[in-house]
Amino acid sequence: MTEALIITNRSLWQTVSRFQTPWTIVLITPAIVALTDPGNVQPVVTFAVKAFVGTSPYIAFAVVLIAYLKAAGAENMIAEAFKGQEVRMIFLAAFFGGLAPFCSCEVIPFIAGLLALGAPLSAVMAFWLSSPLIDPPTLLITAGALGWPFAIGKAIFAVALGVFGGFAIKYSMQIGFLSAPLRERKNGGCSDCPPSSLSSTPNWRIWSEFPRRATFQREAYVNTCFLIKWLALAFILEALLVTYVPADLIAGLVGGEGFLPITTAALVGMPAYLNSYVAPPLLAGLIEQGMSAGAAMAFMVAGAVSSIPAMAAVWSLVKPKVFVSYLGLGVTGAILSGIVFELYV
Repeated sequence: MTEALIITNRSLWQTVSRFQTPWTIVLITPAIVALTDPGNVQPVVTFAVKAFVGTSPYIAFAVVLIAYLKAAGAENMIAEAFKGQEVRMIFLAAFFGGLAPFCSCEVIPFIAGLLALGAPLSAVMAFWLSSPLIDPPTLLITAGALGWPFAIGKAIFAVALGVFGGFAIKYSMQIGFLSAPLRERKNGGCSDCPPSSLSSTPNWRIWSEFPRRATFQREAYVNTCFLIKWLALAFILEALLVTYVPADLIAGLVGGEGFLPITTAALVGMPAYLNSYVAPPLLAGLIEQGMSAGAAMAFMVAGAVSSIPAMAAVWSLVKPKVFVSYLGLGVTGAILSGIVFELYV
């Protein structure tokens, strides 16, 4: 009897889990609006559809670009950034972190491999800080939702934050603050993604090899499904935000100019992480409601640094003192990024 009950509960939970997806929210939200506020169902749906259609060219280009980079093996070029003098490694690691065509879980085995090869923690931290902030598809999605000045600014701040964090770790280790920073590691990688190869040579002529053509097709399909799913959710949430959240409330929290709204946005952005595909459309809605550009930048930078995969990567490989340093560098960099963006853009 007990065993049958356990099996029934497990089956029920598995059934419920199948519906815990972004598509559930996308489909249920208009139905709830239709039941509770019929007059706004058409504006909400129309807003979301128009926003999605307007972003679709960026989605298509992002899908092709990331599939091509994956098929060519472009991620293997990044290993070259971790060779040579430490200062050079920090700069290159921060730069390549913004170009890395990794999904979030792939960062963990890649970083583990670099640490196993003896790469300094300063360069690894530079990569860690810049990698969650920007990548080719995120750059395009951000440009589509917030404009190219915002997207380019975010890319610049990603590299700058990586350099800032890399040198901060370098000098902290020199004074003994972060001595023996690494945890004892066990072999193994992400359950969903294979560990990255650090020795393969990229081949840009992907059409010349069947495995690379197959990789391109697979990655194009996977990323198309991924981006459509998350952006559909993002735009339906943006439509709700613009329709129902009073502009005065947003303006009161993170509107206006100055240090306080930017700091507030960074501190709110850390725990309220939204992935890099959902955040730009929502921030576009917040800006329309009165959020300052600097506060939006601070929110986005802080939220990306505090993403669950990014933090899991740091926590799994380094000791708590380094983890706290990572978060501190992230929120400090987010505030500085917001202030600079507010002043000069």
